Amino acid sequence: MIKYTGYQYNCSANESFDSIALRLWRDEKYAPDLMNANPEYCGQTVFLGGEALLIPEIETPSRSGEATLANTIAPWRM
Repeated sequence: MIKYTGYQYNCSANESFDSIALRLWRDEKYAPDLMNANPEYCGQTVFLGGEALLIPEIETPSRSGEATLANTIAPWRM
């Protein structure tokens, strides 16, 4: 079952599910989640503008964890 945030995203001309997922969640891999929440638009590869997409709830990894991983030393360098 898809849970929705209660928000809508109004598409601009030439946007795609990939570009919207990148804008909303900083990663294109969430495009299928966006498509599943909006099956009526799945036939469109590029939006004309004005389409209102329902935004699903998506759990994304914490951004703070990325900074920690970037600052750690690889085990083979110790």
